[in-house]
Amino acid sequence: MSYPTAAIGEIARFVGGGTPSKANAEFYTGDIPWVSPKDMKVWRIDRSEDLITQAAVDGSAAKMLPAETVLLVVRSGILKHTLPVAIAARPLTINQDLKGLIPTDHVDANYLARIIKAAEPTVLGWVRATTADNFPVKKLKEMSIPLPPLPEQQRIAAILDQADALRRLRRQSLSRLSDLGQAIFYEMFGDVRANEQNWPDDMVLSDMSEIISGITKGRQTKGQQTRAVSYMTVATVQDGFLNLENVKTIEATDKEIERYRLQKDDILLTEGGDPDKLGRGALWRGELDECIHQNHVFRVRIKSERLEPIFASWLIASQRGKSYFLRSAKQTTGIASINSTQLKAFPMLLPPSSLQKKFAARLDELTARQSLATDALRATEDLFASLQQRAFRGEL
Repeated sequence: MSYPTAAIGEIARFVGGGTPSKANAEFYTGDIPWVSPKDMKVWRIDRSEDLITQAAVDGSAAKMLPAETVLLVVRSGILKHTLPVAIAARPLTINQDLKGLIPTDHVDANYLARIIKAAEPTVLGWVRATTADNFPVKKLKEMSIPLPPLPEQQRIAAILDQADALRRLRRQSLSRLSDLGQAIFYEMFGDVRANEQNWPDDMVLSDMSEIISGITKGRQTKGQQTRAVSYMTVATVQDGFLNLENVKTIEATDKEIERYRLQKDDILLTEGGDPDKLGRGALWRGELDECIHQNHVFRVRIKSERLEPIFASWLIASQRGKSYFLRSAKQTTGIASINSTQLKAFPMLLPPSSLQKKFAARLDELTARQSLATDALRATEDLFASLQQRAFRGEL
């Protein structure tokens, strides 16, 4: 069905925000929400981290916006990757990084918000990288959108609401499954940082494994024949998982590939950089047929039958591991790193092998459930994106 179109600026009044004087502390002791980009995390907003008084509104550029105003971030570093859109669930105010779009009688607020969010790729393409990333609001005002009758707008918005709700439920389900792994680990092994179960602790990681760093980018191969091979970088090795969406390749000799080639159940750990990357790691499950690792990523290959790789990986990632790495790391301003000597000296705990194997089996079951949940979420994300685009084209 073909609908008439209208420019957003013709069907909504754009209102800017403002910041009451920070010098007047009394302005920030009220009960009126003052919304900024950090509050734009839910679809309908009825509260904010900062609250102001009526005197603050009267004495600044901040204006009271009515309920059902569409809220939009127009200036923020967050615009590098997303366009936050929300709806005011009650009268509130906004700061200067937002615009409020007050709909006319011809447009439903929820429909307008959904259509603007559907236009996110286009709007983000307008963003200008300055001191504070922003986009020209004039372009948004001029953007034409389908404008069906109000009942049709409400029907379309309801379809998108339902798809979005399903997407959120799938995300919550996946998050709970991730938390379940931590619960299982604690249930079976207790507080490993304090070793409250008194597991044997007289061995270090190098007693039970082979630890090496990987291939160096930009090294000299002295004319030797090379070929492209996938390799793991610090960016791919995350905390508890591997990000394999954009795996890079590197030219390497057959001898190098043989030396650094990953095997199933190898543990990959980053040497550091930013403090959050310190000792960050995950288990390699043979996701790619042939893959090596760079020199800023350690490979730990378990050699002892007394140690299950999955247990070792979780132990290293636990609070026991994090506290050890922070104590041991070489730290400068904003940078922390560990070397192979420190990693080899990691203080191990050794619960019975049978208990470690039971943990591995339970984690395998959990991983299978996570895989199904991830596939379901991906399908829901694809459905939602398709519905958004159909709505933006006036085809829903």
